[in-house]
Amino acid sequence: MSAVVQIQIGRKDLHAVRLVTLPLPEAAEGEVVVAVDRFALTANNVSYAVTGDLIGYWGFFPVDAEWGLVPVWGYGTVIASGCAGLEVGERLYGFFPMASHVVLRPGKVRPDSFIDFAEHRRSLPGLYNRYNRLGGEPPESAAMGDERCLLFPLFATSWILSDYLEDNAMFGATRVLIGSASSKTAFGLAWLLARAPDRTVEIVGLTSPGNVAFTQSLGIYDQVLTYDRVEALETGVPTAFVDMSGSGTVIRAIDDHLGESVVLSSIVGATHWDAKRHKGETRGATPTFFFAPAQFGKREQDWGPGVAMVRAQAASARIAAEARVLLEVRHSHGPEAVRDAWLEMLDGRTPPSTGVMLSVGEVP
Repeated sequence: MSAVVQIQIGRKDLHAVRLVTLPLPEAAEGEVVVAVDRFALTANNVSYAVTGDLIGYWGFFPVDAEWGLVPVWGYGTVIASGCAGLEVGERLYGFFPMASHVVLRPGKVRPDSFIDFAEHRRSLPGLYNRYNRLGGEPPESAAMGDERCLLFPLFATSWILSDYLEDNAMFGATRVLIGSASSKTAFGLAWLLARAPDRTVEIVGLTSPGNVAFTQSLGIYDQVLTYDRVEALETGVPTAFVDMSGSGTVIRAIDDHLGESVVLSSIVGATHWDAKRHKGETRGATPTFFFAPAQFGKREQDWGPGVAMVRAQAASARIAAEARVLLEVRHSHGPEAVRDAWLEMLDGRTPPSTGVMLSVGEVP
């Protein structure tokens, strides 16, 4: 592809999509031009767009005040280099835009990784600025290429959520209630809680009617309820509510029914991105947004640099090894295919058992 093609999303209207073609840049001194080979699209990317201004996701690959590039996890290949130590042809894994190419400015270059030191990214969470160099990766890692894009980022969030609960003695909860229980981040959290050697909590999943059978088939929830059956939950049980949906209606229904028994109300994602957000007071714990980099940063202080991420990646690999049999991976390429996949994901039409892998250009 001799030009850059970007799939730009309306920052105020996520259904607005435009395909923009730009000249292919050259690599200035200290820069590399990377062809984005393929990437995953999940509900997590919708959450990035929904919280783009709140957390800064629109700032990773800035366009303007009206349009943005949604970050995705994927693979890229260096096609031009003005950076010593990074050669043309080197393969990378990390945070890329929904586009055919991107320019990075590598710093802290090590044999296995580097950090993008682009000026506009310096104030953004460093967790997302690291790129893995794949030249020396073991065959078992290469064999999980799609899973690394589709599942590892989500399961890393699952792991740090599980760690956050453990780090706070489950906030005194004996039940963990997980919203949007069919989502992959929810599955990962439930898997970790269910497999804990000293497990002390009941695990309950909330999902939509169409996803009940799939969620039950996972075999890791003690109970699966639809959103309209919140009142079936036993009252008086200290409950940690971990919500991937972001729906104010769901949060209100749980607070109305369980009240002060809700000892934690943590909003992790926004699978119900178009639902009304929660406003007003609650009888139980106040809903707060969970910011994964903050807990990773705490563990950096507790355990030393990089230890938490190593543990998160190891846990991700364990969960993915079991989850991959539940996932049918669908590969599509071309700007129009990426646009269509985005709109399908946005409207909740992508089955939870489908993993979506995309490429703006031809798959290398």
